[in-house]
Amino acid sequence: MQSTHSSSSSNRTRAVTVLGAGKIGFAIALLLRRAGDYEVRVADQDPAALQRLQALGFDVALITDDASLKTAIAGRYAVLNALPFHRAVAVAGLCVAEGVHYFDLTEDVQSTHAIRALAEGARSVLMPQCGLAPGFIGVVGHDLARRFDEVLDLRMRVGALPRYPLNTLRYNLTWSTEGLINEYCNPCEALVDGRPVEVAALEGLETFALDGVEYEAFNTSGGLGTLTETLRGHARNVDYKSVRYPGHCAIMKLLLNDLRLRDRRDLLKEIFEAAIPATDQDVIVIFATASGYRGKRLIQDSYSVRIVGHKVEGQALSAIQLTTAAGICTALDLVVNGELPDSGFTGQEKIALNTFLHNRFGQAYNETSEAFMAH
Repeated sequence: MQSTHSSSSSNRTRAVTVLGAGKIGFAIALLLRRAGDYEVRVADQDPAALQRLQALGFDVALITDDASLKTAIAGRYAVLNALPFHRAVAVAGLCVAEGVHYFDLTEDVQSTHAIRALAEGARSVLMPQCGLAPGFIGVVGHDLARRFDEVLDLRMRVGALPRYPLNTLRYNLTWSTEGLINEYCNPCEALVDGRPVEVAALEGLETFALDGVEYEAFNTSGGLGTLTETLRGHARNVDYKSVRYPGHCAIMKLLLNDLRLRDRRDLLKEIFEAAIPATDQDVIVIFATASGYRGKRLIQDSYSVRIVGHKVEGQALSAIQLTTAAGICTALDLVVNGELPDSGFTGQEKIALNTFLHNRFGQAYNETSEAFMAH
């Protein structure tokens, strides 16, 4: 399948490639096209997924090998990578070689470290972890931390949850199954008594209520991005946990630990995708709280929001599609506008919360999103 439009760029229009025509890549492409000043190409190895986008008028490119991947990247202003996390480093390396700005959504800590190493001397931006968590939650956490002279505790909690859970797990698949399993199995970064440490995934179980709904939260990998490094020396305790409905953690421990499926991730992925229904009827729950000293006063500040899906260009987007796509599109927009560096590695906490929420894409995170929907 060949590209359906020729590539052109003006002072106002930036030519970008979205890698991945799945749910998140589809949402990114819709948001960017609606903005009106991005020339959007979507590239994937799945002809059927590309045909869906082509039918909606998108420029598409079929990826069959490394050469076609390079062709889809070369000469573009930026690449927004919505492929599985294990492709992140290779794609970022191609972008560095081509001088193309790179953004991704990976929760994988090792991939982010490798991309940071690639950024040494790069003439383009390398900005991984631009989604919801990691991504927006790091923006929120850094904003809270900056309000204090000394941070004692910074706690960040995020959940992508079904609105109508029916199974025993009280969970539906709302995004990448591979990414989900990665978060449940890999070590988690945190600050404890001011020191960077690794804590085990699925541990640190806690329960809380928000707006009358009961939740549980537990350690998962990757949600903090580079925030622990940024806040070292300013914060005593920093952690991130995924939010689920009560009972989920115990079942996951049974599967991963007792049945040892953490050692057979391909099998676990097959089981999840065969037995757990996917849903577009989801809700994003974000809750962050910080306590510490401002002057000599001990105070606490918090941030919370619940987000549901909306239609964009007549296409229904789930809450996880909307928030993840809005995060990476905001990062791109801020680089274009000169509000972020134009080369080297950039962490999410470089973005001020108010700047994010006032961006045309970031408005998706506002509790009232009429302005976002009006575009």
